Amino acid sequence: MGKKLIHERSTVDNGEIEHFKTLNQRWWSGKSKLQSFNDVRVPYIFNALLLTENIKSVENLKILDVGCGGGLLSEELAKLGAIVDAIDPGSDSVEVARHHASLNPTLVNLTYIVTTIEEHAIENAEKYDVVIASEVVEHVTEKEMFLEACIKCLKPNGSLFITTFNKTIRSWIMGIVLIQEVLNIIPRGTHAWNKFISPDAIRKILEIHNCKTVDVQGIRFNFLSRSWSQSSSTSINYALHAKKIL
Repeated sequence: MGKKLIHERSTVDNGEIEHFKTLNQRWWSGKSKLQSFNDVRVPYIFNALLLTENIKSVENLKILDVGCGGGLLSEELAKLGAIVDAIDPGSDSVEVARHHASLNPTLVNLTYIVTTIEEHAIENAEKYDVVIASEVVEHVTEKEMFLEACIKCLKPNGSLFITTFNKTIRSWIMGIVLIQEVLNIIPRGTHAWNKFISPDAIRKILEIHNCKTVDVQGIRFNFLSRSWSQSSSTSINYALHAKKIL
């Protein structure tokens, strides 16, 4: 029998899980848009930690990758030497991630778990130095409950990293209409604009739950080079770094 969920409420949108089942063959095929996203999100996380934690590497840091999907970010963090737990409620996506990780026998510091963040937080409170929710917040139904559970997993003074879409007219035109529905750079049907959230809205939720935002950085996609880079504008995509208050 499967594990009985303790929470009657969940942050998981079952429609999203079904949609991502259809994308499982795309996680590691060529250099996908999400794979290339590592080129900007990994340095952002790495540099923020080096700056705020006064460390020279992420080796042996305990990191939780929430909504890991096929493991694109999880593997990169593990290759840097972090001890990574990667969770996702989609068993099919996790199976893809486990299979790909098995091809690299050095990734003994990477563990995949099929679960939700609210369930994981019950037995893993204040366990992690870093919690990451990259391209996940825009897919959950209960954003405050989701973020509260992420913060619960953090050690005092630990770092939370979020990357997601802002909720602006520009993000609708560029992120939904052009990138997703017209050019199909993001598979059609992946995002719904009404689920996007602004940095200010996230900041307010985090403050309620004892977590202070220390940096927000815009991210942009170059259509010609099909590459990502940091930007001064947060109007479409952004990365946010917050610290759990002692």
